[in-house]
Amino acid sequence: MNLSDQDSLRLNVLLANNVKAIRIDESRMEVFGLTDEGEVKVPLNPNSRHEQYLKRVREMISGHVMGSPGGYPVFLQRWTRMGQTRNENLAELLMLGEPEAVVAVVHAPGLSPELAERAWWAMPEAENARRMLENKVVAESEFGKELANFLIEYLPFETEANNIIDSVKLVLHPGLISEEQKHKMWVRGARKNIFYVGFLLAIPDDLPDQGLARSDIEEHRQALSSLVEADNRFASMLLRILDTSGQSFVQTAAAILRKPSHQEVVVALLNGIGQYCAPFLVDEITSDDIEQMIQKADQVCQGDCVSGGESVRDIQTLLEAVPVLRPEILALLVLAGMSEAQLGDIFARTTAIGTLMRRKIEPIAIPLSNQLSILLGIKD
Repeated sequence: MNLSDQDSLRLNVLLANNVKAIRIDESRMEVFGLTDEGEVKVPLNPNSRHEQYLKRVREMISGHVMGSPGGYPVFLQRWTRMGQTRNENLAELLMLGEPEAVVAVVHAPGLSPELAERAWWAMPEAENARRMLENKVVAESEFGKELANFLIEYLPFETEANNIIDSVKLVLHPGLISEEQKHKMWVRGARKNIFYVGFLLAIPDDLPDQGLARSDIEEHRQALSSLVEADNRFASMLLRILDTSGQSFVQTAAAILRKPSHQEVVVALLNGIGQYCAPFLVDEITSDDIEQMIQKADQVCQGDCVSGGESVRDIQTLLEAVPVLRPEILALLVLAGMSEAQLGDIFARTTAIGTLMRRKIEPIAIPLSNQLSILLGIKD
């Protein structure tokens, strides 16, 4: 059965009118087109069951746009969400009236700000906004600010921890939001520390409300600076952690670790700590067991590690220059190896959140907290 004559005529007129994107409201049986003159609405008059009729509508649109009634292959969902869509047909995909085709465009590496605006008109959802802001070209455009403002306004309605972390991290891209908006999000972190995680991942060295550098930094600055000039990456990271930005990072990480709310918060926190301290990464220390990592780090500091090459020699040079900072050097060696791998056995056996989750992660959280305390100059 064909489309009703009225719908066939109206849709053909729409498609001939240089349409930029198409959206179908299935509940109201309406087709919307985005044209140079603005939005155009075509009410449908189905002559069969709605599901069958909508299929024929999409077949007609696809035949006009793609030259084939087959439409978008929705079975390629995983493929397109990995950013594998060809860049040359993105504009056509937005004209199919198919949500999954819009998602494919959103994930495409060749997405432009203009196409992003059309995709947003076709499917204005928070997940699409996040994926588009991952695209540097879109994030640095004027339209990127519109997406960022939407995500900020939508944050109170987000229920998934990963989505909150992701949204906060993405809107903190330079130039997207105002300092006032940034400050308000930071203040919310005092009540809901999941917001802090997004800050740690996005701007670890530029957190709001910077604290003070460690009181002993000037005692070690000259010795560390000399090693930095000699390209000792460990000295550079140690100086960074003793300074204002490093102390602010450690203080914030410690605050999150005291009361994480969800498993996703713990996973993101450990990954963030590992990424921040990565200059201290020594492969011989990495392990899924934090206690083993502490033991291996101690062996490196004692010079008992027979492998490791230049890295271990640079650490020994650092220890000779600032022997009093041995606990801090050991702590950084441990923190550099932190990742979600340390949580695998625990979270594989439980879906707990809140207080129960915090009890279950104590074998990791307690020694990790101790290492953070050492970096803050809090020692037993």
